[in-house]
Amino acid sequence: MPVLQTTNLTKKFGKFTALDGVNIEVNEGEVYGFIGPNGAGKSTTIRILLGILKATKGNVTIFGKDAWSNAVSIHERIAYVPGDVNLWPNLTGGEVIDLFVKLRGGNNQSRREALIKRFELDPTKKCRTYSKGNRQKVALVAAFSSDADLYILDEPTSGLDPLMEKVFQDCVLEAKQAGKSILLSSHILSEVEKLCDRVGIIRQGKIIESGSLSEMRHLTRTNLLVETKQDIVALSEVEGVHAIEREGNEISFQVDTEKLDDVIRYISKFGLVKLQSAPPTLEDLFMRHYEGNITAGAGREV
Repeated sequence: MPVLQTTNLTKKFGKFTALDGVNIEVNEGEVYGFIGPNGAGKSTTIRILLGILKATKGNVTIFGKDAWSNAVSIHERIAYVPGDVNLWPNLTGGEVIDLFVKLRGGNNQSRREALIKRFELDPTKKCRTYSKGNRQKVALVAAFSSDADLYILDEPTSGLDPLMEKVFQDCVLEAKQAGKSILLSSHILSEVEKLCDRVGIIRQGKIIESGSLSEMRHLTRTNLLVETKQDIVALSEVEGVHAIEREGNEISFQVDTEKLDDVIRYISKFGLVKLQSAPPTLEDLFMRHYEGNITAGAGREV
């Protein structure tokens, strides 16, 4: 049984449909990436998962329980980190961490201290003095100090510097290795790519693509940089080739991955001197989905 599952999740606010038949499944020991632009429906989905909003239609279960009617018991086993953390201004960071950990029934002081050190947080300062990044650190330390079974992370690294992002990524991977499940909503596509086993892309309230990264990469293009003994003729006419740029003796271009074999075979006729290939990234995939208009010859919109 999945740890978290939504089936045909629909949420309407009056006549506006915020979510339209969203299906998500997060399994034990899995990191699920939930990506999409602002306004796509990510935060609405997460509020329904947390039992803050009630779905208009569809089923939402966490640990096999209904997310709305069993919200209290579910919250005993989940940790949530929002993208904009608000804390009690007169409490210290350490006091807030202790409060959150105790609410979940835990008291692992050694883990708490180790995480405070890793995130370079001063827990003695009042929360009103913290920067946005430090407020995020408080929430992350509190979340990873608890022995949760499911982590729901909504833009959790907002405001963190790159060094702290790396600490966060290590914590996620450690939780995964411990058999925990993570739902990660993020705009940082490189982060999603490093951490996630499967990804769901939401657009205008609908999941428009989901699956493992390897399953989804057939929709993206591979970047090639080549140099040949002879000039490559009619490259723009070869099916699957896009965005050709010439610089000196080198040509860079993109290739629809399913056409890669044919393109390599074609350019090899001109005597390959140099060939560099960069695999498609999640960012390529994301941009393909959100290109407003597909230009002529740029392939099908997915």
